Amino acid sequence: MHIYFVGIGGTGIGPLALIAHEAGYEVSGSDDKPSEYTKYLQNKGIELTLDQSGKYIAERHAVKPIDWIVSVSAIVRNNPNHPELLFGKANNIRLTERDECLNEILHSKNLKMIAAAGTHGKTTSTAMLLWLFQGLEVPVSYSLGAKTSFAEMGHYEPGSEYFLYECDEFHRNFLNFYPYESIISGIAWDHHEVFPTPENYNEAFREFFGQSQHTYLWDSDAAYVQVESSDAITVVDSSEQWVDKIRIPGHYNRRNAWLAICAVHRLTGADVDQLVERMSLFPGTQRRMEEIIPNLYSDYAHTPEKITGCMSVAKEIAADRQKSVVVVYEPLTNRRQHFMKNDYRNCFDGAKHVYWIPSYLSREDPNQPVLTPEELIDELDDPSIASPAQLDEKLWETIATEIQNSSIVVCMSGGGGGSLDEWLRAKALTQNL
Repeated sequence: MHIYFVGIGGTGIGPLALIAHEAGYEVSGSDDKPSEYTKYLQNKGIELTLDQSGKYIAERHAVKPIDWIVSVSAIVRNNPNHPELLFGKANNIRLTERDECLNEILHSKNLKMIAAAGTHGKTTSTAMLLWLFQGLEVPVSYSLGAKTSFAEMGHYEPGSEYFLYECDEFHRNFLNFYPYESIISGIAWDHHEVFPTPENYNEAFREFFGQSQHTYLWDSDAAYVQVESSDAITVVDSSEQWVDKIRIPGHYNRRNAWLAICAVHRLTGADVDQLVERMSLFPGTQRRMEEIIPNLYSDYAHTPEKITGCMSVAKEIAADRQKSVVVVYEPLTNRRQHFMKNDYRNCFDGAKHVYWIPSYLSREDPNQPVLTPEELIDELDDPSIASPAQLDEKLWETIATEIQNSSIVVCMSGGGGGSLDEWLRAKALTQNL
C-alpha cells in the first residue's frame, strides 16, 4: 500500500509516516516548509517534497499509484481546496486524517494501544511509559509528541505487542481509539472552540474511559469528571506514598510518573521498586523544562494548570541551585485567553518576576479583540509580579541580566514557528550569556 502524507513534517503526522515506513508501507509526502524533521525523514529513506502545488503528488502517483492520502487536520478542515487534496478527490484516492491510518496499522500488526491522555502532561507521560518499557527490555512500538535523548519520535518494532501513544482530545481525536490501557495525567477544561462547556469536555473524557479496557486516573480528576472506581477504572489516591519516592523534579511530574509505573506494573508484573528506580533516572523530553543553556529553560506550559506544574519543577530546581525563578511567558492563541484569563490568578506564585509577551496567534476568531499583556496581567492576584515585554533584543538582555543575578529563567511557550521557543533557541545559538 502506498500512503502519501500531506504535512509530513508535523509533530503528529511525521512520526506516523516513519512508523508506516518501518511497518512496510510505501510512504511519500509533502510539506510547505523545510525543517529538521523533514530532513530527518528523508535520511530515513522517505521521499518527500516541499512543493505542494500538485505536481509532485501526480508524479508519485504515476510511478506507483497512491492508495491513501493522509493529511494534517489543519489542511483538511481549513483548506479543502489544497491542490494535493483536490488531486486525491479527482483520482478517487482515499483521504483521511491521521487517526484512521494509525488504526489501520494497529489492526494490521495486531498491536494493543497503551494511551496517555489528559489536558496536560500526556507527552511526558507517553515518554515515561517508553522509558520504563526500555528499562525492562520489553519491545514496544510508539509515537512520541516530543524529541527525547533516548528514542526516535516514532518507531515500529516487529513482533511488539504494545503501541504507546499520546491520545489528544483536540477535535475529539482520542475518541477514534479503543486503548487496551489508558493513563490520564490531568483534566481541566480546554479547547473551548471544540468543547463549548466544561461538561462537553468531561463527557468526551467519560466516553474515552468507556472505550478503554482499563484506565488509571487520580481521585481529583475522577471527582472532576464524575466517575468512580470500577473493574475498568482504577482511581488512584492523592495521598499515594510512592509518589515522593520517585526522584525527579516537580510534584506533577512525579504524579504522572506514578501512573505510568502503575500501568507498566499491571501489564508486565515488574517489581514496583525496580520501576521507581528506573523512573528516577528519566531524562525528560524536549520543551518540558528543557535546559537550553545553563540556567535557561524552555517549557511548553500555556494553560494555568500547565504553568502551575512547570512552576513546581522550576522552584525545586531553583532551590537546589540556591537561585530564584524568573519567567518569560508567551500565551498560546488569543482565542484561548478569552476563556481562561480569569484562571491565571496565582499560577505564577513563587516567581521573582514574569515578563509577559504578546500571545502567539493561530487559528484565531477575527471577532475577538486581541487581549494585550497588560490586560492579562491585570487578571493575576498580584499583578505587580509581572510586566509586559516584547520579543526583541531588550528582552534577551533582560534574560542575560537575570541569569547573571542568580536566577533561572523559564520561557513558557506553546507555539511553533516564530514562537518564543524558536526565538530562544536561535538566540542561544548565536549569542553568549
